[in-house]
Amino acid sequence: MREIKTHPVTVKTPVANANGAAITKPLPVVVPILRAGLGMLEGMSRLVPTAEIGFLGMVRDEKTLKASTYANRLPEDLTNRQCYILDPMLATGGTLVSAIEFLAAKGAVDITAICILAAPEGITTLEREFAQSNLILKLIIGALDKKLNGKGYIVPGLGDAGDRLYGTTN
Repeated sequence: MREIKTHPVTVKTPVANANGAAITKPLPVVVPILRAGLGMLEGMSRLVPTAEIGFLGMVRDEKTLKASTYANRLPEDLTNRQCYILDPMLATGGTLVSAIEFLAAKGAVDITAICILAAPEGITTLEREFAQSNLILKLIIGALDKKLNGKGYIVPGLGDAGDRLYGTTN
């Protein structure tokens, strides 16, 4: 969050004035990818409590591995807004590419994707898809696993993040 846009403010304390910083408007938008990204929302909201929250529901077709959008609760105009996409797993990269394109179509140019676990193939996909883009893109990952398997799952991975979050794993 060190790159979040701020402006200087003076805060009056009981003892003296103190110099500080406040988040610049328009406020950033945090966008968890439903449903798995919801598990990351509370922590992000603690880091940036004044951020606006939007939701993007996306699902990946297990045969084609293509992502499609089934729900959108985002501001209509994301111009000049810093956007933070929360998606715990970056596997093939298809969902994240689609989410970034969706935000860009609404005017976003400064997008940070935050993922807990990634596969090299997903990172390569992002680099390839946005190599010629004018977007300001950042990718933050917690860990990098070995590879994808034939079904597009991260190996060794964690399984489906949404299933694990909501206890619906087999």
